Amino acid sequence: MSRARWIQHYLFTRGRTYAYGEDRSQRGDLHLPAGPGPHPVVVLIHGGSWHKRYGRAVMRALAADLLTRGFAVWNIEYRRLGNGGGWPATFADVAAAIDRLDGLHPALDLARVDVLGHSAGGHLALWAAGRTALPTGAPGAIAGRARVPIARAISLAGVCDLAGAYRQWHGGAVRALMGGSPDRLPERYEIADPLRRVPLTMPVLLVHGVLDETVSVELSRTYASAAREAGAEVELVEIEGEAGRHRAFIDPRGAAWAPVAARLELQAAAA
Repeated sequence: MSRARWIQHYLFTRGRTYAYGEDRSQRGDLHLPAGPGPHPVVVLIHGGSWHKRYGRAVMRALAADLLTRGFAVWNIEYRRLGNGGGWPATFADVAAAIDRLDGLHPALDLARVDVLGHSAGGHLALWAAGRTALPTGAPGAIAGRARVPIARAISLAGVCDLAGAYRQWHGGAVRALMGGSPDRLPERYEIADPLRRVPLTMPVLLVHGVLDETVSVELSRTYASAAREAGAEVELVEIEGEAGRHRAFIDPRGAAWAPVAARLELQAAAA
C-alpha cells in the first residue's frame, strides 16, 4: 500500500460510532467489512499511558487493515486519566464497551471475538479477557455467563505485569491509574494486574519489541513465563531491531504487525 493510501486509511477509516454510556469517552467505532456476515470481531483498545491525550484514532490504521482481512472491528474509547478515568472507571468502561457488542449489529459473530490492545491497551485487553474469574463486586466482574465471550487475547507491547511496570517506572503512570502502589493497594492490583490473573482460559498472543524503549519486553517475558507455568496457552513473539520500537505496533505495514495478522487469519480460517 502506498504511503498516500495508508494515510487515507488512517484519516478516514472511522466506522460508525455507538455509545455505551453517557460520558463523551464512552464510545466505540464499529467497522464492518463487505458482505452480510456474520463476521469475526476484533476489539481494539488503544494505549497511551491510560491518559486522555491519547485516543482511539491511533488504532484506525489497524482497523483499516483488519477490514481488508474480513474482520469487523470495534475500536473503543474509555475514560482515561485526566477525564474521569483511572481506578475503577477505566476498567468498568472497557468491560461495558465489550458487553455493548451484544446486540449491537446482526452482522457480528459473537462466537469469534478477539480482544487486542497496544501498550496500556494491551494491559486492558489481558485484563478484560479474564473478567469471568474476577471476584464478585470487582469492576467489570461477570455474574454467570459472559455476554461476549473472548476467543483470544492479544497484547502488543503491552503492560502485562502492572506491579513490574510500577517498579520500573518508579510509580509513574501505573501509580496514577491505580491510585497508589501495589504495597498500599494490594486488593486493587489483585484485580487489575494481568500477571495476577493467570491463567486465562483462552489462547494469548504477546508481541513485543526487544528494543522497546517505552514498555520493556521483560514485562511480556514475565507474563509468558508465569502463564505457561500455570498451564495457559500463551505465545510470545519478540520483534528484533527497529521494527520492534514501541509505536511500530500501530502501523500495519511493519514487521511487528505481520505475526498478529497471520495468526488472526489462521484462526479465522480454522473456524
